[in-house]
Amino acid sequence: MSATIADTIYENLRQKIITGDLNAGEKLRQDHIAKAFETSHVPVREALLRLEGHGLAKSEPRRGMRVAVLDPAEVREVVEMRVVLEPLALQHSVQNMTPGDVKRMDEARMACDEAQTMPDWETRNRAFHRTLLTPCGMPRLLHTIDDLHIASARHLFAHWRPKWRQRVDKDHLAIVQALKHKDLGAATTILIRHIRRAS
Repeated sequence: MSATIADTIYENLRQKIITGDLNAGEKLRQDHIAKAFETSHVPVREALLRLEGHGLAKSEPRRGMRVAVLDPAEVREVVEMRVVLEPLALQHSVQNMTPGDVKRMDEARMACDEAQTMPDWETRNRAFHRTLLTPCGMPRLLHTIDDLHIASARHLFAHWRPKWRQRVDKDHLAIVQALKHKDLGAATTILIRHIRRAS
């Protein structure tokens, strides 16, 4: 039960940090959070440690836990890691891909295009990328990529939210079409360009 509460707190705070509802440098007060979720400090502490592990919060001596500042160097590092790790996962994914996997990719792509708000789009965008890579069957690699997507999401909100609008993502469409033709080279090239463009 405690883990479930910690998960709920983590997801709630993570989303608020990613979307900018909690600002960089803002204090994450354990007592306030515990009161808001009607729980003890134990699951709150667990959730805060997970946020810190994902680079979304930072513990400061005698000042407690605060929302981490967006670091341009970290953003560049995340992009560089993604352009290496996602093509690696895609390479293994293509080898295991079934017609059902391709259908799920297309459905995830269309769901992303239909998103009405940026928070909804961001969630669906992550789901699309995850659907592309899941057939690779490499859980550790996928877990690392998931972490990088969480870090990327905060940057996306900070830079794209003012100009976000609903649209068809032509890169997503081109990646799916390349994969339908089993053209790994084209899919990889588009994916790398897509990751760099979003940054």
